[in-house]
Amino acid sequence: MGKKQHQKDKLYLTFNEWTTFYGGKKAGMSEGEKAAFRRLPFYCCSISMQPFEHPYCSPDGLVFDLLNIMPYLKKYGHNPVTGEPMEAKALVKLNFHKNADGHFHCPVTFKVFNENTHIVAVRATGNVYAFECVERLNLKPRNFRDLLTDEPFSKSDIVDIQDPSNLDKFNMSNFHHLKNNLKVEDEEAEKAMKDPSYHLKRPSAETKMILEELYQEYKPPETHKEEAKAKALDRTAAHYSTGAVACAFTSTSQRVVTEHEAAVIDDTTLIYEQVQKKKMKGYVRIRTNLGDVNVELHCDLVTQTCDNFLRLCKRGYYNGTVFHRSIKNFMIQGGDPTGTGKGGESAFGKAFKDEFRQNLTHAGRGIVSMANSGPNTNKSQFFISYRSCRHLDNKHTVFGRVVGGMDTLTAMETVKTDKADRPKETITLKEVIIFVNPFEEVEKQFMEDDKKTRQEKLASETGLSSGESSSSSSSQPTAKVYRKGVGKYIKPGSSSSTSVKRPSSPSASSSSNKRPTSGERGFKDFSSW
Repeated sequence: MGKKQHQKDKLYLTFNEWTTFYGGKKAGMSEGEKAAFRRLPFYCCSISMQPFEHPYCSPDGLVFDLLNIMPYLKKYGHNPVTGEPMEAKALVKLNFHKNADGHFHCPVTFKVFNENTHIVAVRATGNVYAFECVERLNLKPRNFRDLLTDEPFSKSDIVDIQDPSNLDKFNMSNFHHLKNNLKVEDEEAEKAMKDPSYHLKRPSAETKMILEELYQEYKPPETHKEEAKAKALDRTAAHYSTGAVACAFTSTSQRVVTEHEAAVIDDTTLIYEQVQKKKMKGYVRIRTNLGDVNVELHCDLVTQTCDNFLRLCKRGYYNGTVFHRSIKNFMIQGGDPTGTGKGGESAFGKAFKDEFRQNLTHAGRGIVSMANSGPNTNKSQFFISYRSCRHLDNKHTVFGRVVGGMDTLTAMETVKTDKADRPKETITLKEVIIFVNPFEEVEKQFMEDDKKTRQEKLASETGLSSGESSSSSSSQPTAKVYRKGVGKYIKPGSSSSTSVKRPSSPSASSSSNKRPTSGERGFKDFSSW
């Protein structure tokens, strides 16, 4: 009886009742092995913690993926979970079976494996079964043959993959490689981590567009390797610098350079300048089956075009070619090794620019000019004019003229052609003989000058003229040293004796030493002025 006789008839639990009698978090619940237990699923690798693709197990039933366990054993040589020594030959390949839904199951009873299933494997074959199946069909009847392959095995060959009553080997908190942070570096993972998009989980559409545009336009910075650069000689040194100091000062992406270096001028440019300066010409002879044609080349006016032609001639590029096109009262064209008018390459490997000069026109017979397929497409083909064709000025580069063999040119013009302007009688270019090549002459002169300069520099550095140096040192008088420090070569007491005296006569010196009397100080006459 009393006021509180129905106090415990309430339909709810108080906070004190929940925490003390019926449930809730107890003090010390977070401590101990149960709170630290983190279970690894049976279908995951014990190294990567990810579902395996090529399962292998150790003798004690620890499952690993082949791609993870092999690099680990090569590097550390022990079991990743227990830390005990282990070799690769102790691993057993496991044959897991899946059903139509993609779940692991026993191939005999078709029971799906879960976290509470007792799973075993036969070491001899690697087949994985439910323990209930092995117990009923192998252990109890003492039939130690594999249920799928009928291979014999012993009782010790049965390996526990998962035992629900003993889950200590699945506790990730006790894994040796996790405690000691033992990792095997994966090259593919490292490359993936270098990708900026690796750390982006869910980028927005705008971010994806920016990244795609960046991948298309981004160019990695050039790595500056310390290479031995050839210093500019007196001949190849330009009057301006390379500009590396200014670039390093104004840009953070450039390597630091603090000394000015003269820019190096290309040898080809210097050779062209010398040929132009000396107004040198080139001379060749074109030998054909109809006769010879002597050509003068304007090397001083169109240097690159003439250099290309002479290089091809020296290489024998034109030997055996044919003149594939001839138009009467116009021109004859050749220089194509294919003989079709569509082939040919320049001596530089690619087409080069046109070189037009006001004083080089297609005026007169025997003008040698470059054939092209448009502006700046000069290669190897050329043509010789039969008459003036001024409409080709500033369209084709004139680089020579015929100075001998006009009768051969006339014989070429008289050869009949077909509708495609191809000569019916083959006109063959046998060879081109070079008489004068100004570019080679200038290059040889440069090589001789460089060789002479190097010899002189080597002689000055090594001091080969020792006799001259000794004679010059002996001929120079050695000064006598009187004291240390400043003025060590000055003789003491010589300042008064070495004072400069003006030359004068004895009478003048005696009169200058006399002091004038008081009466002699007045002005008498101006004879002394």
